[in-house]
Amino acid sequence: MSIKVLRVLLLLGLSHTGTRSLASELREQPKKIAVIGAGIGGSAAAFYLREEFGPAVNIDVFEPGAVGGRLATVKIGDHEYETGGSVIHPLNLHMKHFVDKIGIPTRREVAQKMAVFDGKQLTFEESDWFIINFLRRLWRYGFTFLRMQMWVESVLDKFMRIYQYQQYGYSFSTVERLVHAMGGDSFLTLMNQTLEETMIAEGFSQVFLNDVVVPICRLNYGQSVRIHGLVGAVSLAGEESGMWAVDGGNKKVCSGLLYHSKSDLITATVTSVSVKVRPSKTGTTTSFYEVSYVGELGSAHSLYDIVVIATPLHQGKSDITFPGVSPSIPSHYPGRYHPTVSTLVHGVLNTSFLGVTAPPSDFTVSQVLTTDSKEDVLHSLVSLDPVHVPSDYNRPPASHNKVWKVLSQKPLTQERLRQLFLSWDSVSETKWLAYPAYRPPHRRTPPFILHHRLYYLNAVEWAASTMEMSAIAARNVALLAHHRWHQQVGKIDQEDLHTRLRGEL
Repeated sequence: MSIKVLRVLLLLGLSHTGTRSLASELREQPKKIAVIGAGIGGSAAAFYLREEFGPAVNIDVFEPGAVGGRLATVKIGDHEYETGGSVIHPLNLHMKHFVDKIGIPTRREVAQKMAVFDGKQLTFEESDWFIINFLRRLWRYGFTFLRMQMWVESVLDKFMRIYQYQQYGYSFSTVERLVHAMGGDSFLTLMNQTLEETMIAEGFSQVFLNDVVVPICRLNYGQSVRIHGLVGAVSLAGEESGMWAVDGGNKKVCSGLLYHSKSDLITATVTSVSVKVRPSKTGTTTSFYEVSYVGELGSAHSLYDIVVIATPLHQGKSDITFPGVSPSIPSHYPGRYHPTVSTLVHGVLNTSFLGVTAPPSDFTVSQVLTTDSKEDVLHSLVSLDPVHVPSDYNRPPASHNKVWKVLSQKPLTQERLRQLFLSWDSVSETKWLAYPAYRPPHRRTPPFILHHRLYYLNAVEWAASTMEMSAIAARNVALLAHHRWHQQVGKIDQEDLHTRLRGEL
């Protein structure tokens, strides 16, 4: 079955989710659920928990900052611009479903032109003409580009299986089991070797990796081909055609999901989650989770039947403790998140820094990728369009004042700004711990199930960190919580979907 046909079938299936909760209405449902974090993972978790548990349960979402998490915008002049997650793949079916459900339009697409910078000069620059770009690549790399696309498509073809599993209510207790359901042992192998090792074994040359693959990885993850093979394939998929974004900013998906989930947003920082035992009406005891938090009115706490943590439990990301929970849960798991600085500059680009000799008015490249080099000045340089693109909008050339996003590992110094720009009138800097530092061999990720009814959504980021992976994890955790609450274990950690479907046919 082709990806396009599977996509249509799955979209039809995704539009009829939530039917399991109808079958469970006669059973006792949880009364209160807490979701910690209101990024795309937390807001999607609230949305799917509502679908699974129905209208009666109270869902509280805790978020100390702005809704959206790593989906964020900043206002420069009269327009807003993305500082965080900016593009969505055309095969990201959950994100597509969210936009359709919420009823927000996609952003008008503006044509992009890409170039590659080696620290001294541009080694490749796209033309306005597709056929010229194709011939240039063919001359330099033969049919290697086509082979790379075929390899990425083969990975995506397996990746798409997770939608079918989730459509039929299957869930997985660990990242490894979820990844295995997608691609079997081959996907686990990808997580345990570098992208470089993977692609060399597939017959790609080191020159091709250095010239083409490294710049894409630096753009998407700020790291090189030493990331693991699965996240590397996801990174390469991010450079395919048809990428899209949400009109008004991708963070609108998060606020829309919270609205549709009918959740209560609590502006507070969660400090701890502990287990409390209370007597019940029947004379037995019942356990709850006590969520302690600090908000505008000071410290407080509330009891919940189920808790979903949708923020990374890693150094620098959160400091939630779990006192008295047995077996013990660390407040920080091993591994670290990779630092990335997103600097938005409204100014005039110094094209000579890129080794360009043509007049700036002729430089219409909108995306500059970089190779590994001793200079290592930046990871990427992108001309940003507003989050709402007016119908009469045309991206201005480099000779005009416009907004550029510079991604780098460290903040830009004044000297570096003067090298990159002839002039500027606005600089906005955002420091992100945006995604894990991927260093295979893969260490065992944290589980989705931290305790009996305590779940950890962001474990999935160690397979790959994207908006869609967070949405997949949110759906998985909601299904896990539902099945385990109602003691329906038949669809947990099972990979027999296709066998069952054949049996039904």
